Amino acid sequence: MSSNDGGGLMSSAGLVRYFDAEDNNAIRIDPKTIVAFGAFFGIFVQILNLIL
Repeated sequence: MSSNDGGGLMSSAGLVRYFDAEDNNAIRIDPKTIVAFGAFFGIFVQILNLIL
């Protein structure tokens, strides 16, 4: 075994802290809106395939 057994956890600690931080300037979109947009877009594409 090497002498750096616990190095992975220490090296990723900064990334975990970075991604846990909330950004107040970020755009917030409800997940339901994303799912609904995807469903409507899929239906729209299917309708275009039937027409064209």
